[in-house]
Amino acid sequence: MAQLTLSCVNLNYQLDGPARAPVVMLCNSLSSNLAMWDPQVPALIDAGFRVLRYDTRGHGASSIATSPTTIGALAGDALGLLDALGLERVHFCGLSLGGMTGQWLGTHYASRLWSLSLCATAAHMGPPELWNQRIEAVAQGGMAAVADATINRWFAAVSQQRIATDVARIRDGILSTPVAGYNACCAAIRDMDQRESIGAISLPTLVLVGADDPSTPVAAAELIHARIRTSRLYVIPASQHLFNVEEPVQFNAALLDFLRDVVGS
Repeated sequence: MAQLTLSCVNLNYQLDGPARAPVVMLCNSLSSNLAMWDPQVPALIDAGFRVLRYDTRGHGASSIATSPTTIGALAGDALGLLDALGLERVHFCGLSLGGMTGQWLGTHYASRLWSLSLCATAAHMGPPELWNQRIEAVAQGGMAAVADATINRWFAAVSQQRIATDVARIRDGILSTPVAGYNACCAAIRDMDQRESIGAISLPTLVLVGADDPSTPVAAAELIHARIRTSRLYVIPASQHLFNVEEPVQFNAALLDFLRDVVGS
């Protein structure tokens, strides 16, 4: 792993795979870190891609930003990383908060992307009171105040038993997320509304969602799919929010099918 210093934040990132291969950039969810993508990295490299993943500001080993956090600011962090690494264009894949960052990039900086994969995400997530309650709960009780509820949204009960070791690792990541970093990103989600602006996206786009996701349900994915005319929608059955960990074989197959189509087109 390596550290990049930007004007208001230090970003922790990792770059794996063949030096001249096309790059897939992976952006993590709220209260996770770049390790959430461990099930995807070998499959992407085996398919001929290079993989760039990083910790969103205030998460993992990235610092808490000294400037306000908005979805646009999170996208700016991603652009700063691309610029520092000399990467002109990438295939961008983000999950949940990462997908919100991807929507902003696809709307405002399409020239930096070959394709866009929006996973378990939404263009708007209300009501504001929900996010204010989470912010207050974590401010008072730390990340332990939301850890159990988060795990239950991310994984079905049967999956929590089936992949207990993976779930425990993800839970540790939730608990280690800095409160200030989590709450800053919660506020960014609370204040986001990209329902109209994403209509400008014309990139090849994959909208990927778990059939049983209670956080960003199929209806949220359908709205994004309807707004982005160049998108395809794929629903992975019997999976919830962190379906890249819960059902990695199906997730990887859907993502790689899409990427191969884009590269081959």
